[in-house]
Amino acid sequence: MRTETDVVVIGAGQAGLSAAYHLRRTGFRNGTGFVVLDHGKRPGGAWQYRWPSLKLGKAHAIHDLPGMALGEADRDRPASEVVSEYFGRYERTFDLPVLRPVDVLSVHDEGERLLVESATDTWAARAVINATGTWDRPFWPYYPGQERFRGRQLHTADFESVEEFRGKHVVVVGGGASGVQLLLEIAEVASGTTWVTRREPEWLDVEFSPEVGRESVAKVDRRVRAGLPPGSVVSVTGLALTPDVRRGLAQGILDRKPMFDHLTEHSVVWADGTEQHADAILWATGFRAALDHLAPLHLRAPGGGIRMDGTRVVADPRLHLVGYGPSASTIGANRAGRAAVTEIRRYLDGLG
Repeated sequence: MRTETDVVVIGAGQAGLSAAYHLRRTGFRNGTGFVVLDHGKRPGGAWQYRWPSLKLGKAHAIHDLPGMALGEADRDRPASEVVSEYFGRYERTFDLPVLRPVDVLSVHDEGERLLVESATDTWAARAVINATGTWDRPFWPYYPGQERFRGRQLHTADFESVEEFRGKHVVVVGGGASGVQLLLEIAEVASGTTWVTRREPEWLDVEFSPEVGRESVAKVDRRVRAGLPPGSVVSVTGLALTPDVRRGLAQGILDRKPMFDHLTEHSVVWADGTEQHADAILWATGFRAALDHLAPLHLRAPGGGIRMDGTRVVADPRLHLVGYGPSASTIGANRAGRAAVTEIRRYLDGLG
């Protein structure tokens, strides 16, 4: 079935819901004005998939959605539950037209409109706000011997509980915040842990002030304006020296080793021949932007990224990416949603 609408929002995480809120506030009506397509089975965006041990009190700051605060919440509850409930309440309060589960397979240029296609339906939109985040694109680097390793290999996207690692030696690969947090949790039950990263970790021993945040966002913004991939968050923010991290350093858990050279059936091996037995390898190696459905639009710049001007894709003013690059944070996603809607309203008004 084909449906015509002014704006399609793809994704109902923080950025998508922010965009939907501002679309409603600026006069777009449900259905003919805009629709939100979300592939999740329930509200919550990527948060609904986070591991149960990630309590609200240990999660990265969850910024309030525009128009409705999260309010007081039990910080000992799983963040996945709290945020999912909050997002669901938000959708109902503002009567946002979220359709789910809808898997968007592709976006094509039909001339005057962009065609957003799922397996069964098509939406013909005058503009598209893409808010698909990264959770669906876990990044798995390749190292020789990876296919021969007989232990368990999993990505942070697959992590469920530390109990599956009890009594095992676990190698954690990756220098991001999730890798550090999971390493500290796993170390409590594992027989031993080894932490390896490609680069030396950069510990942030200062308060994450607004000034530090703005500079981090500016660095990512410069990359996407140049048509380069955004890069990882930790590459511009560093790792915060929280009390848990300080304890992990003092206890020797966060004793970083350089990246190994290859794997055997039961171990990881460095270039100098040093070998470490491993029962499991957790690849905490981050995610890439989930943008495969935009491939038919041929947006990639020579640098490998998508050239951006704010939230607008330079190659097509009808398309905005929110929760991408400099807006890939909870507060950044809110601002990006508002900015994208402001530009789209101006663009559509100009068409008459």
